[in-house]
Amino acid sequence: MEQLTTIFEVKEQLDTHKKSGKKIGFVPTMGALHEGHLSLVEHAKTQCDIIVVSIFVNPTQFNNATDLEKYPRTIENDINLLKNNNVDYVFTPSIDEIYPSNYQAPTIDLGILDSVMEGEFRPGHFQGVVQVVKRLFEIVEPNLAFFGQKDFQQVAVIKYMTNYFKLPVEIIPCPIIRNEKGLALSSRNMRLSEEEKEKALVIYNTLIFAKENIGNFSPSELMKECAVRINAGGLETEYVQIVNMNTLETLEKWENNAVCCIVAYCGEIRLIDNMILN
Repeated sequence: MEQLTTIFEVKEQLDTHKKSGKKIGFVPTMGALHEGHLSLVEHAKTQCDIIVVSIFVNPTQFNNATDLEKYPRTIENDINLLKNNNVDYVFTPSIDEIYPSNYQAPTIDLGILDSVMEGEFRPGHFQGVVQVVKRLFEIVEPNLAFFGQKDFQQVAVIKYMTNYFKLPVEIIPCPIIRNEKGLALSSRNMRLSEEEKEKALVIYNTLIFAKENIGNFSPSELMKECAVRINAGGLETEYVQIVNMNTLETLEKWENNAVCCIVAYCGEIRLIDNMILN
């Protein structure tokens, strides 16, 4: 595995592979890697010849300076994990490399995608996501890019952005990876104590409850019931939304493609999860 830090190095290395017809798979990350990220690498290996992983903690998608400062950074461990999993290249750029002084942010109206759920509670977050993902796509020029469905709304935004700018990359959503008890793997879990990890299981258990009870409640009733359960479990619900998985519009009555999206705080750690209900 080679570690690349500049756009020039990325272009130089990957152009040769592209000219020989090799398919480039790309996994963008913010580091603090875990089995969820490695599962994306494994998905990429089944469909691509060359695997590129980026590690870049993107400042433009944080609307909370403390959250950015405390975001876990484990670069040495990350690089060892990627080496052991036979990644071809890891791209670890500086902020100045991604956002030089002449950088101009893309203009895009995300519509409802940017005003519901994460868009409502983290204003500006998805504009930051669009900035960095578009920039990375233009640098790496992958054939396929792999994203985890834990960040369900983010995948929808990236798909929309890719179509909007007509970028020649296929977006591959990959399943959520959970621990043996059901907790969705996340870099933020590193900041949870063992006791908090147990407490956080109320999110997964509530999603299971939602899936098993769509016949017993209306969507609005089920959202309220889920919030009550999470709060009773010792977490603080930020939102529970049951939405159409394609449009992200909140459901008023049951229809196919319903997904339950939950965000709750375990102490000061913000946890996000979702589950397709039908």
